[in-house]
Amino acid sequence: MAIPSTPATLRYLRENVRDLLNEFDAADALASYYALHHDPQRTALFVHRNTEGVVDGFLARCQTGIDLFRPLVTMRVRGGGAIPALLEPGLPPGRPHLLALPARLAEQVAAHVMFTEISHHLILRLDPARFQPIINVLVMQSRDSTGSPRAIIRRGEQTVAAAGVNWRSPVFAEVYVQVEAAFWSRGYGRSVLSAVVEELLKHQVMPIYAAERTNEASLKLAQDVGFIDTGAREVMAQGVRVLEPSEVP
Repeated sequence: MAIPSTPATLRYLRENVRDLLNEFDAADALASYYALHHDPQRTALFVHRNTEGVVDGFLARCQTGIDLFRPLVTMRVRGGGAIPALLEPGLPPGRPHLLALPARLAEQVAAHVMFTEISHHLILRLDPARFQPIINVLVMQSRDSTGSPRAIIRRGEQTVAAAGVNWRSPVFAEVYVQVEAAFWSRGYGRSVLSAVVEELLKHQVMPIYAAERTNEASLKLAQDVGFIDTGAREVMAQGVRVLEPSEVP
């Protein structure tokens, strides 16, 4: 049976699931952030205990700025027995969600959830020994609404390159970079990403970078700044849970 969080129990349940995560491992960075640190008012946590009362799985469902209409869902389990019990309350059937799961767990969840819009991400982590700050006078730096660093380059009234932070835990921050196609190959992406990375390192937060495995340009940009492949693989997809036989009237 999965126990859903309430405003009064969320903090307690978050402590209960810490043993299922390694906050210092890039492979668990996203799940650690959403399960343990995301805005409590926008987080629902479902915790499963086995027959001996030991926590063996959780599902976190979060409202995010990534998509206002599709909650982001991530989960961890020990063994597969907790998966159906977590999905039943955590993913209302017929409603689309954004799922972020390790590749092996995604294979198990796919038995209960219809996946579309699937992308396979490599998780890269900055190697500080490979990082060399880039000085570019065109870069303008600021802070976003959460206080995380943001860097842009403008040409006239147009922002042609931007980098910032998707989410940030006490240990890791997932960074992003966007460059208008007409301004590729000018080094703008490296410049703005370097500025954000430098600011994060000043605060002893380790930058990580997620890229679609087939996006060679994105991977090369990250590697040029000093990111290395951690070996972790993550599936991002839209997921719609199908009714289990026991739920069919």
